[in-house]
Amino acid sequence: MTQTARKILTAPDGTPASRFAFGTMQFGGRADEAQSADMHAACRAAGINHFDTAWLYTNGRSEQILGRLIKEEREQLLIATKAGYTGGAGAANLRAQLDESRRRLGLDTVDVFYLHRFDADTDLRETMDCFAALKDEGAIRYTGLSNFAAWQVMKAQMAGLASGIGVDILQPMYSLVKRQAEVEILPMCADQGIAAAPYSPLGGGLLTGKYARGGSGRITEDDGYRTRYGPAFMHEAAQRLAALAAERGTDPATLAAAWAAAHPAAPMPIISARNAEQLQPSLAALDFGMDAELYSAIEALSPRPAPATDRLEEQD
Repeated sequence: MTQTARKILTAPDGTPASRFAFGTMQFGGRADEAQSADMHAACRAAGINHFDTAWLYTNGRSEQILGRLIKEEREQLLIATKAGYTGGAGAANLRAQLDESRRRLGLDTVDVFYLHRFDADTDLRETMDCFAALKDEGAIRYTGLSNFAAWQVMKAQMAGLASGIGVDILQPMYSLVKRQAEVEILPMCADQGIAAAPYSPLGGGLLTGKYARGGSGRITEDDGYRTRYGPAFMHEAAQRLAALAAERGTDPATLAAAWAAAHPAAPMPIISARNAEQLQPSLAALDFGMDAELYSAIEALSPRPAPATDRLEEQD
C-alpha cells in the first residue's frame, strides 16, 4: 500500500502541533478553574500546544475556561472544538454551535473543527459543504471528524470532492485495551494523509492502575465507562501493564500513553486528567523512549483485533 505523508497541523504562527494533545473535558467539571489553569500551565511547560474541547463539554464551561487560559499565547496554540453530538450534522446546527463555541473561546477562528459523531440522517455532502464554507469564511482552519468508522470517513472524503475539501484530522478512541482503530482507522489515516488524535489512551484511567488499588474515577462513577471498560481481559491487561511499569521503574500511565503514540501511523494521543499531579505521568510520556522491544512487550498484554479481511489464510 502506498502511504501519503501524515498531515502536519500547525498553530496560526506556523508552530507544528505537539506530539500529544490535551483534552479539556474535565475543565469546569471534575477540575475547577484553578486546577484547569494548573494543568494548562503544566502542558505548556512540557511543550504541548494542542488543546481539545467541545461545545457540549461541561455545559460550555470547558470552552469558557480554555478561552481565558489561551489569550496570551493564542497564535502559538492549536485549538480544537467539536459540534454536532446533539442536533445533527446539518449546516445550521454546526454553524450555530460553532458560533457559540467561538464566543466562549473568545476566538474569531477555531483551528480544528470536528463533527463530533456520525449522523446517519444528514447527507454528508451538506456537512462537507458547510466545512468548506466555514474555511472560506475564515471561521475554521482544519476539518475534523470524531467517532467515525473508516468507511464513514471515506464517505466524507468522497462527499467533499465537489467542494474541494477533505478530512484533515480524525479523533478515534485508541488504547491498549481499545485497539479496534488498528484494523482500518489508523491504516486509513496513514494512507489518506489524515492526522489522528486518538482519545482515551489511558482507557478511562484503567491503565493507570488506580482501579486495581481501589481508586475511583469515571469507570466507578459512570455507567457508560463501566460498561466500556468492563471486560475482564481489560483489567488483566491493566494489571500486567502495572507490573511491567514497576519492572521498568516508571508509571503505567507513562507506558500506556507512550505506547499509543508509538503506533506507525504516528497518532497524537489526547491526554487528560483532573489535576496537575494526576497529569504528570502522562506528560512524562512525551520524553519516554519507546523501543521496538518494549512496544512489542506492551502490545502482547492485550488481544490484537482481527484483521479487516476474511482471507485469513493469506495473512502472515
